[in-house]
Amino acid sequence: MKFGVDVLVELLKAAGEPTRLRLLALLAAGDLTVTDLTDILGQSQPRISRHLKLLTEAGLVDRYQEGAWAYFRLKQDGDAASLARQLLAATLDSDPVLLRDGERLAAVKRTRAERAQDYFSRNASGWDELRRLHVNDDAVEAALVRLVGTEPVDALLDLGTGTGRILQLLANGYRRAVGIDASRDMLAVARANLDKAGILKAAVRHGDILNLPLDGNEYDLVTIHQVLHFLPQPELALAEASRMLKPGGRLAIVDLAPHDHEYLRDEHAHVRLGFSHQTMAEWLAKYDLDVERAVDLKPEQPKGGGLTVTLWLARQRVPAHSETSIGSTLQTGSI
Repeated sequence: MKFGVDVLVELLKAAGEPTRLRLLALLAAGDLTVTDLTDILGQSQPRISRHLKLLTEAGLVDRYQEGAWAYFRLKQDGDAASLARQLLAATLDSDPVLLRDGERLAAVKRTRAERAQDYFSRNASGWDELRRLHVNDDAVEAALVRLVGTEPVDALLDLGTGTGRILQLLANGYRRAVGIDASRDMLAVARANLDKAGILKAAVRHGDILNLPLDGNEYDLVTIHQVLHFLPQPELALAEASRMLKPGGRLAIVDLAPHDHEYLRDEHAHVRLGFSHQTMAEWLAKYDLDVERAVDLKPEQPKGGGLTVTLWLARQRVPAHSETSIGSTLQTGSI
């Protein structure tokens, strides 16, 4: 990490002011709004906004819009972010100002968690009913972990992240991660869950998974967990997932096998009643993805009473001119 003199001076000017250094310390702990930061620091909104603008322009902080709210976070990548982390590492853990900020941050996160839990409690009955129909969550998660394996993942993208569970489940295997969801209520739940788990290398964003607000060819692994059956055109989500992957990157899908539970359309907003291996393989092939493995997890209920969960792992084809050659074969069975 090296900087020219002018660039280094500008970065140090941006970070080298008490309020801005405090902001960097707070934003290193996760996503926060201007309102959160004014509550923690006890300063006016215009003043906080000016400081954030300077930090963003210096490339030290990321800003992203979520409806009427703007969220801020310490930039995750790049030399400027590395410098900011070195500066924060040089601060005293016992500094009274930073300790007080940390206490107020904890209070903001507690409030966030309480709101998220309230939403989750109000909607839990419907989710519990669905869980009783198919394989229990622990078995599905264990199968997904085995399917993904130990192949290194620099960047993970979770589409339709919901509660952020996949970001937590796979946290030991990636360097950084982003979860996308269209529900701001669910994003609040996900943020609270990531806070509780102490996972700082993952962030969640508001967005449409059919039109992602992200650059393509960035991710080693994309996951889509129990999302596709809610979509009128699930293949469009697969197209976006493919666009996000680096050459040779992988897509892991968890969804339902074909079934005849028609009531799920009206009572739980299911648009598609599951997906066959053939349909999924054909869709994936359209977007240069080859299925490497497909696994069916049978329900615990008697025959006809439950839903089979299927996991697919596909890999993005490497362009012919690439030196890397990755083969793939389709397997079905158990993990």
